Amino acid sequence: MGRLLKTNCLQPGQGRSIWVTGDLYTLKTTGAETGGAFAMIEAVVPPGGGPPPHRHTREDEAFYVLEGELVFHADGQSFTAGPGSWITLARGSVHRFRNESRATARMLICVTPAGLDDFFLEIGRPAVEGEEGPFPTTPEEIRKLLATAPKYGLEIHAPDH
Repeated sequence: MGRLLKTNCLQPGQGRSIWVTGDLYTLKTTGAETGGAFAMIEAVVPPGGGPPPHRHTREDEAFYVLEGELVFHADGQSFTAGPGSWITLARGSVHRFRNESRATARMLICVTPAGLDDFFLEIGRPAVEGEEGPFPTTPEEIRKLLATAPKYGLEIHAPDH
């Protein structure tokens, strides 16, 4: 597996930011910087935000909630995660998270090996500095997500899964 290719320090607000289905993902460390070993992504999830149920066939994921509250559904379990909560999900787990509160949530996502970062880059829309989101998810975004997901070993499931 890869290794870090260089030492780096990103200040708050730095990184490559991408809108994906209404959530803002900022790439803090990419697979290109770790030889594919892992990627670290900051997620800003507005009220009502979060991805559809899905399954990663290639990556394990870990989440660390920084602000707000998110409800996670995975492996037949549901749990609420607030600041300081740490969640780990093994590849193959059908899961989703959702912000069911009235406040924006923020968390760090670590995926190993990397790859989800490339998926976000391919399907997302680059954020423009100073723009205010979230933006409604368009039918074109959904089509692009569904068409591209298999390339990255992602399976998108029906919302009632």
